[in-house]
Amino acid sequence: MAVLPVLIVSVVVCVDLADGAGMIWLPLLAAGPALAATTNGPRGVLWVGLLTVVLCATLGTRDGVPGRELAAVLSALVAVTLAGGLASALRGRRERVLAAVRSVAETAQHALLKPVPATVGPYQVAVRYSAAAAEARIGGDLYALVPTPYGVRLIVGDVRGKGLPAVGTAALVLGVFREAAYDEPDLLAVVDRIERSLARNLGHDDFVTAVVVGFPQAGHLEVVNCGHTPPLLVRPSGSVAAVEPTHPAPPLGLRALTGETPGLRVLPFTDGDQLLLYTDGVTEARDRGRAFYPLAEGLERHVSREPARTLDALHDELLAHVGGRLHDDAALLLIRKPALSESRVPEATVPAATVPEPAPPARGRCFSEAPDLAPGR
Repeated sequence: MAVLPVLIVSVVVCVDLADGAGMIWLPLLAAGPALAATTNGPRGVLWVGLLTVVLCATLGTRDGVPGRELAAVLSALVAVTLAGGLASALRGRRERVLAAVRSVAETAQHALLKPVPATVGPYQVAVRYSAAAAEARIGGDLYALVPTPYGVRLIVGDVRGKGLPAVGTAALVLGVFREAAYDEPDLLAVVDRIERSLARNLGHDDFVTAVVVGFPQAGHLEVVNCGHTPPLLVRPSGSVAAVEPTHPAPPLGLRALTGETPGLRVLPFTDGDQLLLYTDGVTEARDRGRAFYPLAEGLERHVSREPARTLDALHDELLAHVGGRLHDDAALLLIRKPALSESRVPEATVPAATVPEPAPPARGRCFSEAPDLAPGR
């Protein structure tokens, strides 16, 4: 729409008619085609330019502007119109390229970070992801949730670095996780598969922090933390506590440097319990006063029986905390075990996983029926 450029031209014409000064106001008509170049296509720019040339010639003749001076103004208007038309054509081309790039980015996002259903087996799930590069749509944070023969399993992680290399590493981790989660009965074996793959493909300075979670049977939760921020466990009472690892382990890709192996922690996870996994883009988000976003306190304020509503409130509060734009990728994944009395989508919509008999304690396992969880930070 050329409404604003035409409005500017109309104002200049009205001022000239009221003042009758001729050459003082006529050069300002060039603002019309110049502004049209930023908002319209080449055809719109040419129409506005033609309008300004006709009005300039009419007003110049009416005000008695000398021929040479009027010709100079008309030449300037023609030049501005042609330059504006070219700029408009180039802008349109860049917009089409950007639209194509964003379309590819959205396709890549759906391929890597597949949409998570609202209900998986007996659990309610919600995810919110924000890339720091708004036009990229994807970044170095990763998440995945898959129902397997060994229960529902999920991963949330953060790749060191940004840009295409980080996206490539995230794709590698997700691909290995989705394959291993179906093949390996032991959650630690899933982590080992990811570690071996990264050891073959990453540089010496690259690594991935991650939390891998499994629900092998009703009422139990398995957590393997590889240098990642601890998940937050929410009880039905609304209390929030951080699930700290009992055996700290290095990020994925660095095990060969330390020799440390991760441990498996088993916790109770019953009706009404919720588990929030997130990346450091959430907890390290700062406001203008350089204060970090208090995720645990925010979760206590906004926790509800609907994970999607909870994450919507957290995400909105996070954006308000940073002033509207995140400076790092941020991912939030919330899973909840609803009570049987609650009305929800029937479990038949997603095939329930076949749950094997619990495996005997393996290396690095820590079983705790009444865990001593660290308070939320």
